[in-house]
Amino acid sequence: MSSLKHKMPEQASAERRRNFDEVALGYGPETAKEEAKRCLQCKKALCMNGCPVGVNIPAFIKHIQEADFDAAIDVIKAKNNLPAVCGRVCPQEDQCEKFCVIGKKGQPVGIGRLERFAADYALRRGHKETGKAAGNELGKVAVVGAGPAGLSAAGDLARIGYKVTVFEALHAPGGVLMYGIPEFRLPKTIVRQEIEALKELGVDIVVNAIIGKTFTINELLTEEGYDAVFIGTGAGLPHFMNIPGENLNGVYSANEFLTRVNLMKAYKFPEVGTPVRIGKSVAVVGAGNVAMDAARTALRLKAEKVYILYRRSEAEMPARAEELEHAKEEGVEFRLLTAPVQIVGDECGAVQAIECINMELGEPDESGRSKPVPVAGSNYLLTVDTVVMAIGQGPNPLVQDTTPGLAVNKRGNIVADETGATSHAGVFAGGDIVTGAATVILAMGAGKKAAAQIHAYIQNTKRNSVET
Repeated sequence: MSSLKHKMPEQASAERRRNFDEVALGYGPETAKEEAKRCLQCKKALCMNGCPVGVNIPAFIKHIQEADFDAAIDVIKAKNNLPAVCGRVCPQEDQCEKFCVIGKKGQPVGIGRLERFAADYALRRGHKETGKAAGNELGKVAVVGAGPAGLSAAGDLARIGYKVTVFEALHAPGGVLMYGIPEFRLPKTIVRQEIEALKELGVDIVVNAIIGKTFTINELLTEEGYDAVFIGTGAGLPHFMNIPGENLNGVYSANEFLTRVNLMKAYKFPEVGTPVRIGKSVAVVGAGNVAMDAARTALRLKAEKVYILYRRSEAEMPARAEELEHAKEEGVEFRLLTAPVQIVGDECGAVQAIECINMELGEPDESGRSKPVPVAGSNYLLTVDTVVMAIGQGPNPLVQDTTPGLAVNKRGNIVADETGATSHAGVFAGGDIVTGAATVILAMGAGKKAAAQIHAYIQNTKRNSVET
């Protein structure tokens, strides 16, 4: 048995850096079967400890070994409502694959790659789940936000037997899957197909509905007849550095930049009505997955030079190793131990350059990482036309501000317990709106836990109502 994963087929870097087609091409059936055979089928499957939604990993891999791909996807979808998405964007190296036994002496089984294979196979064949939704007689639940947490909660509640309506502020459902993750990492046809599968379970999705404006949470509960509400609005409010020049033309938050390109198809301008100014040189501030997405997107928009500016070293970068490697292969230039000081504009108010200062690493800070310290007198100008700030995001306060009795923490995140219950009766929350920006699969796990608690809450409420 090989100690290495079977290689994922990919577009060549010289070709993919100028197109928006998916980079990773996926396993074929024979490669998937061979990779599945690397699984030891452990009786105590430690890999499952790292799956936030509880997929029976050995069981679905066993079905792939046996070329029973329909059975494999049935096992996955019993727990995961968005397997083709998760197979592409989940950080398996820090979750299921981290616990794989054979990973101790070699590379772990490519669990994410096998999940993607099974999901894509099912989508191509139009495979339908063997399980059916239980009807919608148990009650009525509103879900706020059609991102990973909301969609996961909605799917589970529909299967249990609830009438579920998802309210989405944007004109298309999917949340960060649609507006945040680029086409070359997550094709939007995949997202739409998996959302269609949820609709087939009976989930209704209402777009262009801003909760806090269209309806408040209390109106949903009292006037619209919902038994409970799940809030999964994510973390969509961008952070900035508050340095001079951030208001110049050509400075974007990563949220705006990626939304224009991913959801509003700015890369097709003028065929579509949304432009995006890019210029010849782009600086992206930050080094997480969002920063890599922004940098690689800028290359595909024909930027000649794209820089990642990061104040720490490569060892501290939060981006996935795979995303970092792809960015390097495609020609992104990394300026490490570098921090912006100000953005410089021309006489017309457009970005002309970004002033940076070199950093060195000092003692660890509260995060446990070495604290970057400015090197006196090391300032320099980097000529750029566009700056993208990718240094994180927080919660939009609209829902919280319009819901009396809903507790929030000092960052504005909704306070919820491990089951998703909040301080407001009948209101549950999960995903980035509770934890701050995290991963797709963690948000989905929170949605699943909340769905189970919502079911228990509604049935207890109805039982108590009958008794009194």
